[in-house]
Order: sequence, then structure tokens, then C-alpha cells
Amino acid sequence: MSSNEHKSGFVAIIGRPNVGKSTLLNRIVKQKIAIMSDKAQTTRNKIQGVYTTNDAQIIFIDTPGIHKPKHRLGDFMVETAYSALREVDATLFMVSAEQPRGRGDDFIIERLKKSQAPVYLLINKIDTIHPDKLLPIIEDYKEQMDFAEIIPISATEGNNVDNLLSILEAKMPEGPQYYPADQVTDHPEYFIASELIREKVLLLTHEEVPHSVAVVIEDMSRDENDKIHIHATIVVERSSQKGILIGKGGKMMKDIGIKSRKDIENLLGNKVYLELWVKVKKNWRDKQSSLQDYGYRDMDY
Repeated sequence: MSSNEHKSGFVAIIGRPNVGKSTLLNRIVKQKIAIMSDKAQTTRNKIQGVYTTNDAQIIFIDTPGIHKPKHRLGDFMVETAYSALREVDATLFMVSAEQPRGRGDDFIIERLKKSQAPVYLLINKIDTIHPDKLLPIIEDYKEQMDFAEIIPISATEGNNVDNLLSILEAKMPEGPQYYPADQVTDHPEYFIASELIREKVLLLTHEEVPHSVAVVIEDMSRDENDKIHIHATIVVERSSQKGILIGKGGKMMKDIGIKSRKDIENLLGNKVYLELWVKVKKNWRDKQSSLQDYGYRDMDY
């Protein structure tokens, strides 16, 4: 299959607590996803799971914008969190066959009616009810809103999950593979930390280092005192840009580090030790493999 026919897209999964979202994701990515912290700290979205086949890649996210955000990350980040629902290619609204439709479901449905992307209703836990009970549930939800499709599944048993993935794959737009094939999740903290460092690079260097900069978080770990150690590499396309970034006597690099560390500490609520390196990789933006290595989900850099 030629690269321009590859499909990829973002799919939001929403629903009340305990309807089986995590069970579904763990089944889709075929392993238990562990993230560094249970705080939902995120900019645009929180990558929950990445499903990759030879022909497509589907990135499953949750959408902080549909619930009340608990913190401010500056106007830009709050706005992108709110717009998460507008940015996805499809939304999966998951409900449990065991629970009647409640106020929480109705609240979500009202938000989903404004969604530009198609909304699929997933009725989970069908293995726990008598088949005769399924039709009234489907009819009830059909009356609430016009879903693109209603798909009964069992995330625990795997019933109809392959069918769900086939439907989604068919609906995804053409697009690149954003993540390496063996990567099944992304720590939201990694993504935010890299974005905050990149933001400081652009802020402090102005036009001298244009958008030809990527930030790769090589390692992120907590020590016994709960201090977070971050090793990050700033990737540029030319040696001259590396010189600008380091600055006279290392001053520019020091300024980028101080400002980035402050923002990351505010975000994670922990002390941070930040180590920055600069690497030159010629024309990295034109190389598909580099874009995948650097985890780019947006191609506008």
C-alpha cells in the first residue's frame, strides 16, 4: 500500500465512570496500559491507546473538554483542551447495558449533539444481559440522538470489538503513521513537557530558530524524594541553529531550561531536574521516520 493511502485519525472515548472504557482500550492495544500518574494533566488531549495495523493507525484519546477542566495551562492550552471534541475524527460514546440511561449520559449526549465528528454509541457489557433486553436499550438511545451507528459490544469477552475497529478504520481519513508500530500509549506528561520546552525555544529565539525544532523527552522518572528527572533533546535542522540555542557561554540554553522547568513544575506539582541537549538532524521534517520518532501527531510544524 502506498504511503498516501495510509489512514490515521483520532477517536475520543467518553462515557460515565465504570462503563468499561479502560477494559476496551486494554483489549484494543492487547496489553494493560500503565501511565506515570493518574492526574489527568493534558494539553490537547490525553493519549490513552494507539492501535496500529499495516494500513491504518487509530489514536484513542479522552477529551478533557467535555468535563470541567481542573487547572489552567494558559489560554492556549485551555482552549485546545476545550476544542478536543472538535478535533477528533470520531467519538465513541460508551454506555453500560446493565445501567439505565441516567443524567450523566444525558449531559454527555447534549454535548455530543454539537459535535462535528460522527458519534458512535457503544453499548458495552452485552454479555451480562439477556439478548431480549438489548433492543429496548437501543431504541431508547436512538430517540435521544441520531448516532452514526450503534454497536453492542463486550469489552471483557471481546464480542464485536473487531467489528468496531473495522468500522472505525474504514471511516478514518488518509494520514501518516504518527507513532511507531510498537507504541501503544503515550504518557501525557511526556507530551506536555516537550511542548512546554518547545514553546520556550520559540519564545526566546524568536525568528532565529523557526518551527524546525522538535523536543524529544529521552527519559522521565521520579526519584525517592518525588523529584522528577527529565532528560530532553532539542532537535534542529542546522548547526547554526544549534549555536543560537546554546547561546554565548550557554546563556540561551540556561534561560530555556529555567523557564521550561518552572512551567513543568507548575504543571506536575513536583520539583523538576531538567537536563537539555541539542542535536542537529538535517531536514528532519522531510523524513517520515523522523516524524514518527518524534511522535508528531500534527503535521503543521
